[in-house]
Amino acid sequence: MGTERVTLELSGLRCAGCAGNVEQALSNLEGVQNAAVNLADDSVAVTYDADALTVEDIAATVESAGYGVRRERALRSRALLRIAGMRCAACVRAVEQGLERLDGVQSAGVNLADETAEVTFDPAKVGIAEIIARIGELGYEAEAITEEALQRPGEERDAEAALQARLVIFGAVLTLPLFVIGMWAPDFPFRPWVLLALATPVQLVLGWQYYVGSVKALRAGSATMDVLIALGSTAAYLLSVYNLARGAGHLYFDGAAMILTLITLGRFLEARARGRASDAIRALMELAPDEATVIRDGEEVTIPASHVDVGEVVLVRPGERIPVDGEVIRGHSTVDESMITGESIPVEKAEGDEVIGGTVNLAGNFQFRATAVGSRTALQQIIRLVREAQGTKPPIQRIADTVAAYFVPAVIIIAAATLAGWMIAGADFEQGMLAAVSVLVIACPCALGLATPTAVMVGTGVGAEHGVLIRQAAALETIGALDAVVFDKTGTLTRGEPEVTDLAPVGDIEADELLRLAASAEVPSEHPLGRAIVDHAREAGLELAEVEGFEAIIGRGVAATVDGRAVVIGSGRLMAERGMEPERGAGAAEALEALGRTALLVAVDGRVAGVIGLADVAKPTAREAVERLKQMGLEIYLLTGDNRRTAEAVAAELGIENVLAEVLPDEKATQISRLQSEGLRVAMVGDGINDAPALAQSDVGIAIGTGTDVAMEAGEITLVSGDPVGVVRAVVLSRRTLAHIKQNLFFSFLYNCAAIPLAVAGLLNPMIAAAAMAASSVSVVGNSLRLRRYAPRLLERIGR
Repeated sequence: MGTERVTLELSGLRCAGCAGNVEQALSNLEGVQNAAVNLADDSVAVTYDADALTVEDIAATVESAGYGVRRERALRSRALLRIAGMRCAACVRAVEQGLERLDGVQSAGVNLADETAEVTFDPAKVGIAEIIARIGELGYEAEAITEEALQRPGEERDAEAALQARLVIFGAVLTLPLFVIGMWAPDFPFRPWVLLALATPVQLVLGWQYYVGSVKALRAGSATMDVLIALGSTAAYLLSVYNLARGAGHLYFDGAAMILTLITLGRFLEARARGRASDAIRALMELAPDEATVIRDGEEVTIPASHVDVGEVVLVRPGERIPVDGEVIRGHSTVDESMITGESIPVEKAEGDEVIGGTVNLAGNFQFRATAVGSRTALQQIIRLVREAQGTKPPIQRIADTVAAYFVPAVIIIAAATLAGWMIAGADFEQGMLAAVSVLVIACPCALGLATPTAVMVGTGVGAEHGVLIRQAAALETIGALDAVVFDKTGTLTRGEPEVTDLAPVGDIEADELLRLAASAEVPSEHPLGRAIVDHAREAGLELAEVEGFEAIIGRGVAATVDGRAVVIGSGRLMAERGMEPERGAGAAEALEALGRTALLVAVDGRVAGVIGLADVAKPTAREAVERLKQMGLEIYLLTGDNRRTAEAVAAELGIENVLAEVLPDEKATQISRLQSEGLRVAMVGDGINDAPALAQSDVGIAIGTGTDVAMEAGEITLVSGDPVGVVRAVVLSRRTLAHIKQNLFFSFLYNCAAIPLAVAGLLNPMIAAAAMAASSVSVVGNSLRLRRYAPRLLERIGR
């Protein structure tokens, strides 16, 4: 049955801790590949092995963890299928409509470019086997995409291109002499029979795939591009046979053979180009190394990377790719994570840091403990998310879908009307038939069907390579029409943890000595501000002293003895309570607080000796991100629960004029709704958990991921790195991708609107029509690939 994805409606979820409990319980269930809770709509999306589990098993596990499953609501299961035999937009429409008429299927989305379908269904009413059988009845072959099958798309497309190449060569060998004899060679005995002998193998061998496709489509009650090609080439061939038999009239054997050869050549070029559209997925899949070195019983053992177990110790040497996700337990190094996060600057790794499978160890040996393997690694999650996104459609695709539903039948009617019109106008049957054949051959539903999915494939693939995961193709269209971007502050524009920003000694004490004494006193403390002071001192290379008599004064500060000196750290109120002259540091403290800093007074031996300023500092690229977005014409808002003075200080530093401060977590969605009520189309940028309701309320939710945390269910776009410049990349890439979709659709409609009337008027020879039809679909794919060529360079320049 393969890999499936189900969404369960839950009850009892209260906070991020609840989400973590559910995810942990499901991750421990054998067969579950990924589980992600969305607090915004109380649901959990589970990717699992349908051969090992049922939906009921998953629901029971959730309930055993203490949460409810709303069984009165239909469960939504999603399956990804690979479909062979689709040729054009009419094929897409036939499969989608055929599946949606099946009881239990809630929706079906087909991606012609990737030859896949994502089906959402109620597993209580219909199963994968029935869905696959239904696709077979429609005239196509389908299989569930398993972990093994995920590795084969390139091989299958290469095989298809190779088959079409062989057919083109076969057709060319016979068609070229046929064309020369038919057009330019002088008459000679048995000339008509030579033409028949050359044309018949072409008609049977090259035409076979179109005949088979036509029969399957017509049997399923639909009409596809294969029907048009089969009708057009067969009409020219049979007219020639008829004229040969009666010994009068022109022979069009060369035209019939040329139609099939040129269209098959176009199909070969299209298969090659479509393969390049999925190069990004291939590149991501190739990041995972085949082997890993693990430590077992104290010995180094080389095993397949797929055999690494969670908890095993893995050794990585310089130049090697990290095989799975994990946490460093010994050694240190520098790792290139650009292929996952899009950030070009190598990242230092030491004990306790996480590492991501598929990234490259640049220098130094280190060992890490595996925390995620197989389909649960960040790399495999990214590949899954990109595949799912490529199977979705932006709203603009509805135009092509609507046209596709009527395209082929309309073309057949136009061709019949063309033949009748020419004969009514007094032309002979042959002249009218040639015009009708040109109509059949020139029409191109392929271009319509490929216009959107090829651009989406390229755009989402390029995004994944630069740390931008576009989860829904609809976001490509929405983000291009944005008016405002709302940033959460903590962890999005700022680092999310306090850092020492200022040291203000009072009296004769040196800054380093002030910091050393304060940090030594804070070593036993668990408070975030205390940890920040200790970390800052250690980063400065200061040697900290042993402390005696440590006292944590809840809500006020700490006190301790350092090197025999009494050290007290805390607020001015604490200093006043202990008679330590807080006015000595009052001026410095007030100046720091005016800048949005947290000011801690440090007293040594009963007198204030200085002030330490701390703040959740802005990320290095935050201001650049804000400036670039403003240059794009977007209005920027800062949304935070902090007090207004702190919020405005951060906003001023980053160049943000609009500040929404002192907003409680459950009020953030209300603020987004208020902006929308003012007519603004709003994107929300947040961490995906605490900001889940606001992300869901916004027109486009952009969730900030960090390293291995890429399964953000709350937003349509996920940024793998925490760099806010990723928002700029997301907007730029979305706008460029949407532009290519519009270009493709415009060209497709223009081509068909211009070409069909020319064919009706008899201004196109069938052979020229065949060449133009083949070129149209290839040009659409080529325009999408143009995005693949220039977009990476464009994104790499952002933030550099």
